[in-house]
Amino acid sequence: MSKRNIYLKTIPPEEAVALAKANLDRDALLGTERMPTHEAAGRVTAGPIYARYSSPTFHAAAMDGVAVTAESTFPAREDAPVSLDLGEGFVFVNTGNPLPEGKNAVVMIENVVQKDETTVLIDAPAFPWQHVRRIGEDIVATELLIPQNRELTPSDIGALISAGIYEIEVREKVRTIFLPTGDEVLNFLDRPEPRAGQVIESNSQVFRAYAKGWGIDAAWAPPVPDDEDALRNAVMDGLKQGCHMVVVGAGSSAGSKDYSKKVFESIGTVLVHGISVMPGKPSLLAVTDERSGYPGRLLVGAPGYPVSAIVCHEKILAPVVHWLMGKSTPERPEADIVLARKTPSRPGMREAIRLAAGRIGENIVGAPLARGAGMITTMTKAQAVTYIPEDVEGVEQGETVRAELLVHKGDLDRVLVHVGSHDNTLDLLANELMGLSEPLRLVSSHAGSMGGLTALKAGSALFAGAHLFDPETGDFNFPFIERYLKDIPVTVVNLAIRHQGLIVPKGNPLSIRGVNDLTRDDVVFINRQRGAGTRILLDHHLKKAGISPRDVAGYENEEFTHMAVAVNVLTGAASCGLGIYAAAKALDLDFVPLAHERYDLVIPAAYADDPRILTLIEIIKKPAVQAKIKAQGGYETDMTGRIMRPGMGLGQD
Repeated sequence: MSKRNIYLKTIPPEEAVALAKANLDRDALLGTERMPTHEAAGRVTAGPIYARYSSPTFHAAAMDGVAVTAESTFPAREDAPVSLDLGEGFVFVNTGNPLPEGKNAVVMIENVVQKDETTVLIDAPAFPWQHVRRIGEDIVATELLIPQNRELTPSDIGALISAGIYEIEVREKVRTIFLPTGDEVLNFLDRPEPRAGQVIESNSQVFRAYAKGWGIDAAWAPPVPDDEDALRNAVMDGLKQGCHMVVVGAGSSAGSKDYSKKVFESIGTVLVHGISVMPGKPSLLAVTDERSGYPGRLLVGAPGYPVSAIVCHEKILAPVVHWLMGKSTPERPEADIVLARKTPSRPGMREAIRLAAGRIGENIVGAPLARGAGMITTMTKAQAVTYIPEDVEGVEQGETVRAELLVHKGDLDRVLVHVGSHDNTLDLLANELMGLSEPLRLVSSHAGSMGGLTALKAGSALFAGAHLFDPETGDFNFPFIERYLKDIPVTVVNLAIRHQGLIVPKGNPLSIRGVNDLTRDDVVFINRQRGAGTRILLDHHLKKAGISPRDVAGYENEEFTHMAVAVNVLTGAASCGLGIYAAAKALDLDFVPLAHERYDLVIPAAYADDPRILTLIEIIKKPAVQAKIKAQGGYETDMTGRIMRPGMGLGQD
């Protein structure tokens, strides 16, 4: 049996970067190369560059007008203009023309009175070199034009070419290769259909996209199996190909099949094994020694989970790579963001929290997204990321945190922040809003109906989706609004009537017919989180049936969306779960109807006239959009877009 790795002491990512820099000789590692100037934007100069030619290379007219000898115009007055003859007295010139011999000033054409074809009148004196670009005004031949270690900008390219520099010497690009590993990893180029226990490899392409943005050359290889010798051979092949850095994807953790550390130790010195950031902890850094035959090169073990790998790329590789190239590491813009929900954190580890963020009133508000290291979609949904420090156990709702923005700051004004119950129709609306000529982005934090009302009370959302049923009144949402948002005026707009029921496998092999079957020994249930309207509905039906939650196997197992419940059923992790028909239909599962419910959007009156909210309501009212809602299955749209009032229930006035 393979021995498990043991983490070295975890260290902050800044310390990991410093260790890498201290153990790499970048001047020895990276050479230089000559290349055409016009292709060199973004490259770093290897040495100083001096101008070959002046710019301009001649005295040139800076304006359209007439070239004159300034001294001949000195007597000119408005009431006594000077008359000049064509040729000896003046010459017509256009911007950029060489200054004619014997002339030392230009009078703009709008200040010239043309008496006839060969005579002009000047009514104000010109001074020597007026409106003239003199030789070397911009660049003087032999002067220092660009210093060493300068990352070349588009403007630099123009200056270099203007000075006659057609080829330059720049620092060599960092060359790297990404080696995905794992017996369960499938090559995406094969367009595979993964079976249970298999995953489609994508981390190599995430790294490749980062590498492109950093300006380095990155290749990748097919997945390497979980075999120590195979991994060592793949790493050595990368070094033989001339790579300055070899990145191994996965295999850097402490499992019995994680071979990266062993391989790195056999050909170099391990500098870092574990950083004090979650996700991202299993990051590994080493430098090759003489045993490899290619000493002084960087070896990287990037975590296998996608979000962990991204943290490794951004917090460790980006600063190291830019330092190797002599560039400054790009910094994201930052902003103060008010946290929409209380967020606990593990002491002793810095924790990355992705945020669905947008502007609400005077503040930018961020709702925390799921924190799983394997949930790369949280990165696609996030507008910002904040880091909870190692010495903090969490952040309270309403607390202001400093966050890195993943979008332009102006984009936050075009975001609708929703906190509340999950519904597939929200994704439909998000797509419709992005299809507008002035796109709006809908971001959602699935906190359940009660979580949505709590967010509205705290001013942490523009609107909340809710489907809270009150058995005493037979009404939806308003009894809870009255109880929890008593002092906050709101407008309630119906999105749809939904069909809720038990999601079961195709063919319903266990013949589940209702909540009474949830107590059977052969049935495992998957529940929604506390505060979710679906869970409140379940508890209502269990109470009606006289069933204690303790008698339902799996009652304590929670998911945050209807689709997550459906996936649990699809994969056999649960026998059934309560959810909407649309989720069952989307995954070709069967459905046992239980109840109809009203799903409303609760909008504080303070935001009712916000252009984003007005646009959202306009979209909801479109017949074409309502048809798409119905087409999902399990929705009725007779009340969609209507303003709700207490006591309307499922439609009665």
